[in-house]
Amino acid sequence: MTCEAEDQVDSLGERSVAEGLVDPRSLIHPVRAGNTLEATFEGLLRLIKVGAVLPGQRLPPERELADSLQVSRSTLRSVLGDLQRHGYLEVRRGRYGGTFVIDSAPEKQTDVTVDPRQLQDILAYRTVVESGAARLAAEADLQAPQRRGLRRALDAASAAAPEDYRHLDSRLHIVIGELTGSRRLVDCVVESRALVNDLLDRIPLLASNLEHSNHQHQELVAAILDGDPETAESVARAHLDGTETLLRSFLNLSA
Repeated sequence: MTCEAEDQVDSLGERSVAEGLVDPRSLIHPVRAGNTLEATFEGLLRLIKVGAVLPGQRLPPERELADSLQVSRSTLRSVLGDLQRHGYLEVRRGRYGGTFVIDSAPEKQTDVTVDPRQLQDILAYRTVVESGAARLAAEADLQAPQRRGLRRALDAASAAAPEDYRHLDSRLHIVIGELTGSRRLVDCVVESRALVNDLLDRIPLLASNLEHSNHQHQELVAAILDGDPETAESVARAHLDGTETLLRSFLNLSA
């Protein structure tokens, strides 16, 4: 996905806010104690992988990003350099310059063996987090801007080109998490999507699966907008079950 120069001057989240989507800046939190370099790298990479920051979108200025993460600018520079070397970011010079998410993602690993216990752990976590988020979103007293934002996220996912689909699919589910009003739950949805996207990137993206997934998204959003938590949770679980079946069919599982 490419952006016009006028869009490229927007920092992280400004275009998303204008479109009624989740503001990625709300997903940037202070780094916890421990290995600061590793935690900062993993946190920023997670936002890129789930599409919270889209290809062609510019990161915030270094000072702002360091303040949000509560890390030193030297630590942040080191992490940004690592992400650039791994093929996720690029630095552009000039009037509209800055650090941007690269348009072409690094080549995916497709032949990695997956431990079935690890897969089950990820899928169980995702089921609890995302079906619970769907239910709570349907129970929430949604205001007009939230309802518009949800519809726009649905429209964006439905109209996505294959190469953008998983990013915009993830954005839709993160928007649903945002509707619950729970920051912790949103963080869990982001983590869930990052874990699953790592697995989905190893299998083919089939047109028939996209069509079915989009249909389930429409049912899910309709249930949330109708304030029907039982249906929202049920549709979310069916949607997640479909992904589980797909992963188990294509992944190379170890004994």
